[in-house]
Amino acid sequence: MVLASWTPAPLHRYRVAILRFFGARVDWTAHVYGSAKIWLPANLTMGAHSCLGPRVNCYCMDQITLADRAIVSQDSTLCAGSHDISDADFQLITRPIVIGERAWVAAEVFVGPGVTVGRGAVLGARAVLFKNAIENGIYVGNPAKLVKERSWRQEATQHAPA
Repeated sequence: MVLASWTPAPLHRYRVAILRFFGARVDWTAHVYGSAKIWLPANLTMGAHSCLGPRVNCYCMDQITLADRAIVSQDSTLCAGSHDISDADFQLITRPIVIGERAWVAAEVFVGPGVTVGRGAVLGARAVLFKNAIENGIYVGNPAKLVKERSWRQEATQHAPA
């Protein structure tokens, strides 16, 4: 926070350098906003042109991976840990999160431990996802439910997932 929170938005490479210094595997083209919070950067992987938007809470108790061109929008939370409520000692449980290529996690979404967001999937604003999202699926609500599959315009298909 001290090293990056004050930085202007265009200084993505500076913030990437800081994350890499602390063990994150982040492509130099990734965008990380200064107000994003990353707990344990060594558990973060970000592909080419991926993005952690403003005020994203990336709670990396386990591996969190953003594939190429994956976007996590403002105020969203990626939480890779929880507690075992059936255990008297309330033990910590961690599971990795994967945000697939060209997937979009919209504003104020919560993604829970062990979730994979499929390639090209969209999680609508304020959705809460505790189960995997299929490739190109569009999810909304709490809990998030599949409402339809994403279709790609003809001119976009050269860049769209196969």
